[in-house]
Amino acid sequence: MAIEYEKRDGVAYITINNIDKANILDKATSDDISAAWIDLWEDRDIRCGIVTGAGDRHFCGGHNLAPRPDLTDDDREYLRTNRIYWPLAGTVHGQQTGVDGRMGDHYPRVWKPIIAAVNGWAAGAGLYLLLASTDIRIASAEHARFKFALLTQGWLGHGPGASLLIQQLRYIDAMKVLLTDEPFDAEEALRIGLINEVAPHAELMERAERMARHIVKMPPVAVRMMKEFVVRFGNLPTDQAWHVQNLINSMLIQTTVDGEEGREAFNEKRPPNFTGALRRRGEAWDELSEEEAKRLDEAYRSGEF
Repeated sequence: MAIEYEKRDGVAYITINNIDKANILDKATSDDISAAWIDLWEDRDIRCGIVTGAGDRHFCGGHNLAPRPDLTDDDREYLRTNRIYWPLAGTVHGQQTGVDGRMGDHYPRVWKPIIAAVNGWAAGAGLYLLLASTDIRIASAEHARFKFALLTQGWLGHGPGASLLIQQLRYIDAMKVLLTDEPFDAEEALRIGLINEVAPHAELMERAERMARHIVKMPPVAVRMMKEFVVRFGNLPTDQAWHVQNLINSMLIQTTVDGEEGREAFNEKRPPNFTGALRRRGEAWDELSEEEAKRLDEAYRSGEF
């Protein structure tokens, strides 16, 4: 396989293992990583993922730019133009949809936390992968390097990198990355807010696993709903986002056991045991007497509940 995929104690590990080709997303690697995202999403025992690259030179060096040998330049131009107007069903801009129907199989948004352990170059599609699919990013002090890697080739690229970069960084930092297309190291990535921390290369996976182990102990349904809330609704006006947040919060409290477990553990001064188990729908409340309705209305209006 072009990737290594393993699962241990609630954490899924995706390692891009295409070292001879700079861990690029060629067809085989793209298919394998898409299958891994789907499995990570559907396995209820997995609560967090770590994505990294094999070796110490490349996290992911980009897409496979080598064309099929049986296609002429004219063939490729025709096919690229055709893709604009007649994309295949089940694709996003020519990419298979995979686990995420909006972002394609290369750069899905999986509603579980994904940690990047950036062991080397993240360029082109490798940088897109960080921006689209990872939530927490730790980079090797010695080997991590970053580059948009498209403008210097005379185009903007097919992936979502530019729009995601401008959403996640300050305007001036994003524009410097995009308009100069110069590579930068882990310290600069930390300064501009592209990554969370820089670690010695020998400690890179240890740091990522420590973070993953912490997340695994959190309530799994609430964690995945928090990520989905931020990604889907974080750009709404505050009052609208707050409304959606309240609806999600009510769902979690009423339809999972973790909200109750969290409160009980806090009151009993013990570590919580979050399982993500779902509740059955209960019976309706009995009709309230006039006196009871008045008492509860007073409590409701007081906000003390």
